[in-house]
Amino acid sequence: MEQLLEITGTLVGLLYLWFEYRASIYLWIAGIIMPAIYIFVYYEAGLYADFGINIYYLGAALYGWMMWKYGTFLRKKLLRKEAAQPKELPITRMPLRYLLPLIAVFVVTLLGIAYILINFTDSNVPWLDSFTTALSIVGMWMLARKYVEQWWAWIAVDAVSTGLYIYKGLDFTAALYGLYTIIAIFGYFKWKKMMEISD
Repeated sequence: MEQLLEITGTLVGLLYLWFEYRASIYLWIAGIIMPAIYIFVYYEAGLYADFGINIYYLGAALYGWMMWKYGTFLRKKLLRKEAAQPKELPITRMPLRYLLPLIAVFVVTLLGIAYILINFTDSNVPWLDSFTTALSIVGMWMLARKYVEQWWAWIAVDAVSTGLYIYKGLDFTAALYGLYTIIAIFGYFKWKKMMEISD
C-alpha cells in the first residue's frame, strides 16, 4: 500500500512539475492532491518534517491558487485602482526588501524544526529533513507570489531531497526529485524568458 501511494504521489508530482514549468495555474490542483498523498508516505518513512510540510502545502496551495487567479485584481483594489476583470498574476522578480526577512524565516524555521526532530522524534536525518522543509516553506511563498527566483529555492530543495530519499529507500520519490532538480534548472530559464516577453 505504501509503495502504491508513493507511485501515485510520484505521478501527480510529475503533473505538478509540468504545470509549474509552464507557469500554469493548474499546478495548484496537483499541489492539493500530491501533499495529501505524501502525508502518509513521509510519516511511514519517519520523515516527520516532510510529513509536516505537506500539511502546510495543502494550505499554501489554496493561497497560491487565490494569488495567481486574483492577485493582480486584489493589488489594484488595495491601491484603489480600476480593476474590472481579475487578471492572472504575472511572473516578476522578487523585491530585494524580502530577502533578509526570508533568510530569517528560513534560519528560524530550520533551527526550530531541527530542535523538535532531535528532541521529540526518532528521526535519523533531522538536519537534512529540517533544511528541505524550511527552504520549502520559503520556496512555496515565493511560488505563490510568482517570483522567478523561487526556482533557486527548489533547485536546492530538490537536489538535497533526492539524496535524502535514496537514503530512506523511497526510490520512486528519489527519482521524481532527481527529475525535479533538472526541470527546476530549465524552469528558471523558462520563467525568465516568459517574464521578459511579458514586460
